[in-house]
Amino acid sequence: MQGTISNNIRTLRFHHDEMSQAQLGQRIGLTRQTVAAIEAGKYSPSLEAAFRIAQVFGVPLTEVFQWQPDTPD
Repeated sequence: MQGTISNNIRTLRFHHDEMSQAQLGQRIGLTRQTVAAIEAGKYSPSLEAAFRIAQVFGVPLTEVFQWQPDTPD
C-alpha cells in the first residue's frame, strides 16, 4: 500500500523559539541537510529519528508526522 507522509516540523520549529534546522539536527543526531529534506517531504526519516524529533518538541509522533494512504484508481 502506497501513501504520502506529511509533517509539521517547520511549524513546530517556529513555535519552539524559531529553532533552526541545524539546531534540530544537532539535537537528534542528523545533519541540517537531512532535516531540511525531511521537512520538505523529500526524505522519510527512520522510525527512530521520527521519535527523536517528536521528543525534542515534547509532542506525540502523530503531531509531527501524518500518513495518508493513496486511494486506489
